[in-house]
Amino acid sequence: MTSGEAEVAVTEDRPTRKRLISGPGILLVWLYGVMVVGAVSRSAYQIATEFDRAPLAYALSAVAGLVYGFITYTLVRGGETARKAARVCCAAELAGVLTVGTWTMVEPSAFPDATVWSDFGMGYVFIPVLLPLSALYWLRKRAPHGDAA
Repeated sequence: MTSGEAEVAVTEDRPTRKRLISGPGILLVWLYGVMVVGAVSRSAYQIATEFDRAPLAYALSAVAGLVYGFITYTLVRGGETARKAARVCCAAELAGVLTVGTWTMVEPSAFPDATVWSDFGMGYVFIPVLLPLSALYWLRKRAPHGDAA
């Protein structure tokens, strides 16, 4: 067997990944990418220059950036495992947005400075609350038949 035949055999044995970024999925990846840049750069600057002012808010913004980054990666990677991981992360993201959003409304003094998820993402035009809802819908729609749950 030549090296070319070996490469073909290895490639043929691998299952192909189902793309998650076709159609509206491309918009989701783009929006998550923008959120990664916004959340990570904002939190990195705030942690480096004024962490003592609002450590909880800045740490939560950094966590949001990491979550956005992982979701972006899984959407680009594709495949069933990535789709399931993205669904779990989007659900966790939504829970975080709702928890922090409610917390900032009920106890504003706990956050001397805003996080990405403060007031349900009002500082980011509510994208932080709308994005996981849209992504969960898209990922559910892209699920193989019989796995829509």
